[in-house]
Amino acid sequence: MRNPDELKTVVEEAIERFAFWPELNGQTASMRYALAEMGGKRVRPVICLATGEACGAPVEQVMPAALAIELVHNFSLVHDDLPSLDDDDERRGKPSVWAAYGEGTAVLAGDGLLAEAFRLAASYPSPHVARELAEMTLGMIGGQYLDTMVDGADLKAVHRLKTGCLFSASVAMALWASGVPESEQGAWRAFGDELGLLFQVVDDILDQDGFFVSEGADGARRLADEAAARAHERLGEVSVDTAVLDGIVSALATRAV
Repeated sequence: MRNPDELKTVVEEAIERFAFWPELNGQTASMRYALAEMGGKRVRPVICLATGEACGAPVEQVMPAALAIELVHNFSLVHDDLPSLDDDDERRGKPSVWAAYGEGTAVLAGDGLLAEAFRLAASYPSPHVARELAEMTLGMIGGQYLDTMVDGADLKAVHRLKTGCLFSASVAMALWASGVPESEQGAWRAFGDELGLLFQVVDDILDQDGFFVSEGADGARRLADEAAARAHERLGEVSVDTAVLDGIVSALATRAV
């Protein structure tokens, strides 16, 4: 099985090759800027591919699901940065999409990335991959609503939806794409649920925000360590080689950027 760095390289190569729907015309420039030129950790598609490989599926079989996750993630970032939401004119050290291309084009770029994601998810013979993506995307949108439109919203609920849903989908979509029966998905899904909390808590520690403020430095670190421990435990309940995914969990728990 490939290690996370190798999987990230495979994802980057697939992104470079990805052909947007031709009738998008000039709109594809802003979409490719958001998806490819602005970079990113690619952690969600890497988790998706690593889950698929652990389940015995070739990368090519799971790649449409992995790319769909990354497209939805980038759609959310493009829209998050808009003046009507977070009003950020920079992301990853580069102008945000609306700052580079204008607000209207950025709205359409996000729309296009979302539609392309579902075009990929719908390429599977079963509807399960697309349905999973739809439900998790709706949860993410609900979390964004709580975060930006509701004063005093519960922080755990916000992060479970806004961040956690796409991490859960990264695992669940790989299971469907790999042909894992629903009856065998329980431990896997519990694992996916822990990843979003782990990622967000560590993010908050690094940014000194969110859980870092509400729980304190030691409390936030404890939350992250507990989420990582539960994730390792859930992986221990599946009867396949999860060494790559165990390594990803450890890396997420100790990351410094």
